[in-house]
Amino acid sequence: MIRALSVLSAISLLAVTAIAEEATKPAVPDWAIPGSATHKQVPPPPDFHRTTVTVEAPIGIFDGQSDVGAALVPGSATYDAATRAYTINSAGYNIWYSRDEFHFLWKKMSGDASLAADVAFPDANGYSDRKAVLVIRQNLDDDAKQVVVALHGLGMIQLAQRPAKGALTKDREFRVGGRGRPQGASPDSLVNDLAKRVGLEKRGNRFALFVSLEGEPMTQFGPPLELDIDGPFYVGIGFCSHLPDVVDTAVLTNVVLINKAGKVR
Repeated sequence: MIRALSVLSAISLLAVTAIAEEATKPAVPDWAIPGSATHKQVPPPPDFHRTTVTVEAPIGIFDGQSDVGAALVPGSATYDAATRAYTINSAGYNIWYSRDEFHFLWKKMSGDASLAADVAFPDANGYSDRKAVLVIRQNLDDDAKQVVVALHGLGMIQLAQRPAKGALTKDREFRVGGRGRPQGASPDSLVNDLAKRVGLEKRGNRFALFVSLEGEPMTQFGPPLELDIDGPFYVGIGFCSHLPDVVDTAVLTNVVLINKAGKVR
């Protein structure tokens, strides 16, 4: 009888703990819920911000890493020197509108820059609009001026800018390829098949998107954007699950980061 009571007490304690943890879990704002047939995602309130959380410790070629916009679940990243793979885990409602939530590995630079990486999403069941990104941004605030190259979960490639601090994001979207995917294959087989590598070049105030679909030399897609970003700025790689409180993963390999233009490869 005493043992039975002890087991019941332990179960009750676990239940109470679970309820308490759920009660203290931050609520997801309605505007941050992804768009669906029954819900429209809208820009965050103009005065809504969360302070970025930064760890200034080297990781691979980068100087540090940050949870830009402090998503409801903290992000993380690891680097495997043997495979040159950066594994980035992040929740986050979006990298869009007037503020961002994503995990960002960065290096401070001035002048021109060339950045490129292979991208893969290990979990084939992630949200379709998740984004692995190459970023050049003025600072680490959640509403910073920036240029972003994003590879989405279903294969769209995006060159976007936030033209001023706190401004709404503008973009160009590229849907490339056309071979499709085998019947029954996951949506993300299209990503790993069609968009093997993406790149971002800063040449003065001009920012250009580069893509390699099948391992061929990188090719510029579309005209560059023009934006003045003063040095020093932050340049690096990141990921956003596009789900405010759900962590997903992207793996970026063969990362090239050179403090010159014309070196995307």
